[in-house]
Amino acid sequence: MSQTLTIKIKLLPTREQASMVKNQAIKDAKSVFKKAKKSKFTIVPVLKKPVCIWNNQNYSFDFTHISMPLMMNGKVAKTPIRALLIDKDNRNLGLLKHKSGTLRITQKSEKWIAQISVTVPTSEKTGTKIMGVDLGLKVPAVAVTDDDQTCFFGNERQNKYIRRKFQSKRKKLGQRKKLNAIVKLDDKEQRYMKDQDHKISRAIVQFAVEHQISVIRLEQLANIRQTARTSRKNEKSIHMWSFYRLSQFIEYKAKLAGVKVEYVNPAHTSRTCPKCSEKNKAQDRKYICSCGFETHRDRVGAMNIRYAPVIDGNSQSA
Repeated sequence: MSQTLTIKIKLLPTREQASMVKNQAIKDAKSVFKKAKKSKFTIVPVLKKPVCIWNNQNYSFDFTHISMPLMMNGKVAKTPIRALLIDKDNRNLGLLKHKSGTLRITQKSEKWIAQISVTVPTSEKTGTKIMGVDLGLKVPAVAVTDDDQTCFFGNERQNKYIRRKFQSKRKKLGQRKKLNAIVKLDDKEQRYMKDQDHKISRAIVQFAVEHQISVIRLEQLANIRQTARTSRKNEKSIHMWSFYRLSQFIEYKAKLAGVKVEYVNPAHTSRTCPKCSEKNKAQDRKYICSCGFETHRDRVGAMNIRYAPVIDGNSQSA
C-alpha cells in the first residue's frame, strides 16, 4: 500500500519558459475544451491561475534547487532554480527520499510554489488495539483507547473567538462595500480552520502511535447537518464545522503511520452507558447513569465508538 503526498516548495521566478511547458499548456487547454464539449457547457471554463506541470522524468531537486528544462538562448537546457523548502515542524525532509511524481508549479500570493507529489509506502500495524474518536462541536475531538486512556483535542472556545473576529470584520467591510476584501477575509478564515484540522488530526494520530493503536474508529457522520438536533446557538457552528475534512485528515495521516481507520454507526453513541447499556440524556457536558457511572459526555461517545458496529462490516475483533 502507498500514500501520495504533496511537498510545497517556494521558487524564484524564471525569465523564460521551456518549449515543453508550452506543449503542456496546449494539452491542458485541449483537456479543458474537451471536458466543456462533453458536458455541453455554453461557456468554456477559464484557468484563473497559471499552472505548469512536469512529469518525474523531466526534473530533479535537492534541498536548495529544482532543475527543470527551460529555453535559454534558443536552446533547451536543464536549469537549476533556487528553491526554499516549506517544511513546518520538519515533516517534509523525510519525504524527499521517497519516489517523486508530478511537479506542479503555480502562483500563489505573488509567490511561485512548486508542489511535488511523492509516493510513500505504508503498511498497517498488526494487533487488535482499538481507539474510539468522537468528533463534536464544543470539543473538536476526544479519543479513548482500549485501556481507557483519554485525550481531548482542539480548543473550540478559541475557534469561536476567531470566527467572531472574522464575522465582525466582514460586517464592517460589508458596510463599506469592500467586496474583494470580504472574499480575501473568507479565504483567510478557511485557511485558519483547515490548519486547525491538520493540527488536531496530527495530534490524534500521534496519540494513537504512542499507545500502539492498530485501529482508529470514527463516526460515519454523513448528512449530519440535516439529521442532527441542535440549538439555535449552535446552528451556525454545525454548518461551519468541517467534520468531513477532519475525518479525512485523520484517515490519511493514520495510513502513513500504519494505523487502520474504520467508520461506525453513530446512533446513540453519546447516550448509551458504556457500563450497563442504559440510554440517558447528558446534562450539558456531564453524563450520569443510574448505575453510578459518571464522565464527560464526549468521552462516553468515544468509549462507545470503540466497539460500535462498523459500517462496511470489515471490523477488527475487539
